[in-house]
Amino acid sequence: MEIADDAVIPDVVREFGSLLGAATLLERIANRELERRCGIKYAMFEVLLRLSPTGDACRATMGTLAGQLTFTSGGMTRLIDRMEAQGLVVRTTAEGDRRRQNVAITEAGETKLAEALFVHAETLRRHFAGPLTSEERASLATALRRLRTAAKEELGTLP
Repeated sequence: MEIADDAVIPDVVREFGSLLGAATLLERIANRELERRCGIKYAMFEVLLRLSPTGDACRATMGTLAGQLTFTSGGMTRLIDRMEAQGLVVRTTAEGDRRRQNVAITEAGETKLAEALFVHAETLRRHFAGPLTSEERASLATALRRLRTAAKEELGTLP
């Protein structure tokens, strides 16, 4: 069987490739716009979003953030170092365990997040929602939620 022959590549492989390809390109567009218009990278936006009062928590440990964003501990440390230098977050030692670091959003971080949310929503309206009809978008959202649920169930069974 010749892999280069398009006829032998199952449709499901092509469809999954299209999903990943679209997600990668949309993430690059979102990152470009956040950098260009707000001066922050998409990863910083994700951290601010998780630390916002309407996010997961107003304060989180470095380890929790690293796990949520699939960063290594070293990668998360470098990202938080840059964010702290910009005044977007503050890091404190956890009570009772000096090895753990808590991260909290600052007032400047909340201001930057509000700016970034506006830019991100505008970018998504144009590049994610714009090319789709409202019906296509609703179907896509339903399908993605179903895929996410199934994937979480599958990963929950792994050791």
